[in-house]
Amino acid sequence: MILKLILIILLAVLGFLGGRILFAHQPFPLLGLGIGIGISFVILVLEKKLEKISLPVIGGGVLGLILGLIIANFLAHVFLPHNLSPEIIFYWNLLISSILGYLGLVLGLKKAKEINLPRFKIFSRTPRYDSNYKILDTSVIIDGRIFDICETGFIEGTIVIPQFVLQELMRIADSTDPLKKTRGRRGLDIIKKIQKQNEVKVIITDQDFPRIKEVDHKLVALALKIGGKIITNDVNLNEIAEIQGVTVLNINQLASALKPIVLPGETITVTIQKEGKEHGQGVAYLDDGTMVVVKDGKRIIGKTVEVSVTSVLQTTSGRMIFAEEKEDFHPQNIHRLK
Repeated sequence: MILKLILIILLAVLGFLGGRILFAHQPFPLLGLGIGIGISFVILVLEKKLEKISLPVIGGGVLGLILGLIIANFLAHVFLPHNLSPEIIFYWNLLISSILGYLGLVLGLKKAKEINLPRFKIFSRTPRYDSNYKILDTSVIIDGRIFDICETGFIEGTIVIPQFVLQELMRIADSTDPLKKTRGRRGLDIIKKIQKQNEVKVIITDQDFPRIKEVDHKLVALALKIGGKIITNDVNLNEIAEIQGVTVLNINQLASALKPIVLPGETITVTIQKEGKEHGQGVAYLDDGTMVVVKDGKRIIGKTVEVSVTSVLQTTSGRMIFAEEKEDFHPQNIHRLK
């Protein structure tokens, strides 16, 4: 209520000043009033944008702006000739201050993470030692692998599940779409299983950010507030969090890192499951889902055979292994695809 009252006062003041200052001696004071109100709405838009930027980044921008203006004032005082008219000096000062102030602001915003502002108490949301919270997002809960990871004991600290994530899961579970309903119920079941584990401590937090609408931005705001890390498999959330300086633990990256390394010349046992794209090829899969393309494997679909790896191809979607039956394998066939 107080903020709304301040906003109304701001609109009135800016409108009045716009009318008085810009068009005090003109016959169209309403135009000045409109300009003043327009400026106030620009301020409102900036306020909404600033809500999504972390405090350390804002601090970096402010420091950069101040340093830029200080340097601009120093350069103008030292290098501008003193025999210039006051009007020319004023415009030169305005030009130099605008350029260096802008450069300082931009550099401060972009380099805030490198400056490491959180070490200064004024920009620190929480004590540095209080950073062992792991916040789960909706996608990683539905995925389910987080339960297995917790069970192995690799997750340290406290698992944090926000109420707004629970509410999103319940909305999904109540969906009329059967697939969404199944996913939502699966997520709720995973939470129950994690809570029953003795390996990790789980807390449900009521912390919310009513002025922030999107769940991803709420998660980032919560991580900044409590000094925690976000566990996810959502690429978009990963990028949003990293931009704002929040550490992200991505389950998909972990799974990729744990895939066994297979080198050309090694022998593996696979079951040929289907026909490949090229003539005569057969396709098999390792336990982790890695595709194995077997030369002339079409004729042995459904059989479990030993194959020798001839090459390994790393693609954006994962790793592909090319192989041929062991009895058809010759050392000269080994090659790597770069």
